[in-house]
Amino acid sequence: MKAIVTGGCGFIGSHIVDRLLLEGHNVTVIDNFITGRPENLEHQKGNPDLKIVEADITDERSITPYFKDIDWVFHLAAVADIVPSIQEPEKYFRSNVDGTFSVLEASRKCGIKRFVYSASSSCYGIPEVYPTPETAEAKPQYPYALTKYMGEQLVMHWGQLYKLPVISLRLFNVYGTRSRTSGTYGAVFGVFLAQKLAGKPYTVVGDGTQTRDFTYVTDVANAFVTAAKSDITNMIFNVGSGGTYSVNRLVELLGGEITYIPKRPGEPDCTFADTTKIRKQLGWKPNVTFDEGVNEVLKNIDYWRKAPLWTVETIKDATKDWFKYLSN
Repeated sequence: MKAIVTGGCGFIGSHIVDRLLLEGHNVTVIDNFITGRPENLEHQKGNPDLKIVEADITDERSITPYFKDIDWVFHLAAVADIVPSIQEPEKYFRSNVDGTFSVLEASRKCGIKRFVYSASSSCYGIPEVYPTPETAEAKPQYPYALTKYMGEQLVMHWGQLYKLPVISLRLFNVYGTRSRTSGTYGAVFGVFLAQKLAGKPYTVVGDGTQTRDFTYVTDVANAFVTAAKSDITNMIFNVGSGGTYSVNRLVELLGGEITYIPKRPGEPDCTFADTTKIRKQLGWKPNVTFDEGVNEVLKNIDYWRKAPLWTVETIKDATKDWFKYLSN
């Protein structure tokens, strides 16, 4: 197959590229390198089945020619993280909503055969049911969650109206090698790994008993490729690990001291995907246990040496808008 991966030099995207190339597919990556890192695909340099294009997905005219004769489109290009989305909502709307519109239109005009969207479980907000099924109400708490959900609504509407063969995957707490090391305060793994390398205590939010459905990145990449190969269309699926694990358990596996910081408003005490639907309809299931995934990350910990080192003071400053707007 001929595939496009938007955001293919990013964390999840680069693992999807690896999986596609391993299976012998031809891959074009579209990435603007704002958060994506070319070195994430350095090991594929010289592969004749890979082409990397530097372009912005919001520029529909410039990206559309690359969609000609493409079979599969994996749309992962987006801006992430909660705090900056509160501070710069327009940036998130342009990338996550307008950008998704551009990719959908390029796909529609060029008659692609499968479109798989990277949605976010953050659309559920603070769920009322655990494990949380796809039928749960969407209650986005901040602009990142809202814009990813709006992108998903566009995707499903294009499937309904234009008969574009789409699938949306709602991802739960993805972690693993090559996760982002950007300068914004974000995912717990990037924060903790930089602290571990510096010999500093882990800044645990609340009492650390909150749990997350930590899902290993290669399992997620497998879900994307499995979705592309299926004949199911116009469906939304959760992608989770099958379990939920406390932040304290993560600290135990990483090893080190703890500093506690205030619990944040708008965050659920638990994320836990109901994966019944994807297991039954796509035959997908996760293969990497939480302990195995954390061990794999630790083996590659040098990757996070460039990640910012967050302290109690810098986190307090970075999250002041979070508390300002999400506190009720």
